[in-house]
Amino acid sequence: MDRSQKAESVASLSATFNEVGVVVVTRNLGMTVAQSTALRTKVREAGATFKVAKNNLAKLAIKDTNYAGIDEMFTGPTAIATSVDPVAAAKAVVDFAKTTDKIEIVGGAMGTQVLNADGIKALATMPSLDEMRGTLIGLIQAPATKIAQLTVAPASKLARVFNAYAEKEAA
Repeated sequence: MDRSQKAESVASLSATFNEVGVVVVTRNLGMTVAQSTALRTKVREAGATFKVAKNNLAKLAIKDTNYAGIDEMFTGPTAIATSVDPVAAAKAVVDFAKTTDKIEIVGGAMGTQVLNADGIKALATMPSLDEMRGTLIGLIQAPATKIAQLTVAPASKLARVFNAYAEKEAA
């Protein structure tokens, strides 16, 4: 890599760090190409990105961002998973790490909050942003549905009583 490519890489990483909601730092412990491809596919499906970056370039890129606290995590063969949704990247990487021992979760950060490996695993257990939105919409709609059912129920009960009296009179 020449100097201009390095500067471009640092600028790209810095822009990524300024846009994302979470950064997960992983350590590669000898993954095969097939495993790496499977991980990238799983992360992409979750709406996140997974990138191997040179440690020195990553340290330069995070210098003026919210993620400056994770610079000591960039030692050895590392890679970063990022996503705008604070849970997506963590969930995808943790799920993949359960299937193989070739990847280690070093830690990461969510905004200015630095997280260790256990923090990333705890973050992965939380519902995603879309799941939380769905739950919230369900909670908002539930009272309206109950009110509609209550307003219709007395009328239908009254109709059944009148129908029972009519059938009794006819018999």
